[in-house]
Amino acid sequence: MNNNTGFVKAQWEATSEIGHMKKIENYQGISYRQLPKVDLHRHLEGSLRLDTLIDIARISELTLPLKPGLRALVQMQPNDPLTFETFLSKFETLRLFYLSPEVIARVTREAVADAAADHVRYLELRFTPVALSRVRGFALGEVMDWVCESAREAEQLFDVRTRLIASVNRHESPSFAEEVARLAIERMNKGIVGLDLAGNEAHFSAEPFADIFRSAKSSGLFLTVHAGEWAGAESVRFAIENLQADRIGHGVRIIEDANVVALARERGTAFEVCVTSNYQTGAVASKHQHPIVKMLDAGLRVTLNTDDPSISNITLSDEYRLACEELDLPRQKLYQLILAAAQASFLPPSEKHVLLGELRTKLIQIGYQESE
Repeated sequence: MNNNTGFVKAQWEATSEIGHMKKIENYQGISYRQLPKVDLHRHLEGSLRLDTLIDIARISELTLPLKPGLRALVQMQPNDPLTFETFLSKFETLRLFYLSPEVIARVTREAVADAAADHVRYLELRFTPVALSRVRGFALGEVMDWVCESAREAEQLFDVRTRLIASVNRHESPSFAEEVARLAIERMNKGIVGLDLAGNEAHFSAEPFADIFRSAKSSGLFLTVHAGEWAGAESVRFAIENLQADRIGHGVRIIEDANVVALARERGTAFEVCVTSNYQTGAVASKHQHPIVKMLDAGLRVTLNTDDPSISNITLSDEYRLACEELDLPRQKLYQLILAAAQASFLPPSEKHVLLGELRTKLIQIGYQESE
């Protein structure tokens, strides 16, 4: 632990922090950065700044490998294979850094701050208590309290509505999910609004979690399930019918089955689409083949989100630019996606109404006409 050669190498390679605020081009006179935004699918564990990781490593005397360097370990690189295995491997290094309550509070605060800097007006930040607790064996309830307290403080400090979603992984024991669900229900008054099932859907079924999720929903939590990302449309059907999901994380492969599309449309299920992430994980063959426009044309409720902004090295503004300039999404459709995200939020109706009013006011100021 005392040999910091690897850390020094990583520090010199870190020329800018992960998730830095890039220059965002204007589109028809509108700056993407200035658009009011809603992000419903952003993982805390995929939102860590590179300079923060370096700072934690220095303070904790955490040795990092000389090769391939810290950036390559925690962020997708141009030559990385575009597979979910590669993408998920970045979390293996990130999980080494959750070394104290102060670190967990700091990365939570910074995740909210980075969202606010990108003009996100409402954020649902999901976090995985098991991942945050593992290195030092923290109690799950304590970890959840640290995130709740820091998010609440950051919400006030950076003026961005922030709610939390507790996430569990398919590849881990359902007993963890049961405990996290119970603890999340106990903390609904601290900002936790939902429960999420994430992880490798290609190799692990959601079936062992069905009873846990249905019970959580009956207790008042909203549900979102990663499905139709690395497995086919049937995964989406299962999440809707058996887990009673309110929203689907990603869900891009639903387009493969017209019957599942009809089911989701009938149920009003919302989809948390993350274009860059879908490309980097191999869920779609190329950015230009992303089915977001087809999903919209099919009448599905679609929202646009970041997923893991530090791993992908993006902001939500980048995703807006990508959708408009590379996927030919009309500007008015983008505005409608922003409002759709607010409609699909896990806020109570009164707060949702206020948020929608604020977003509409801002969008009208920049030229949005809702009748179009």
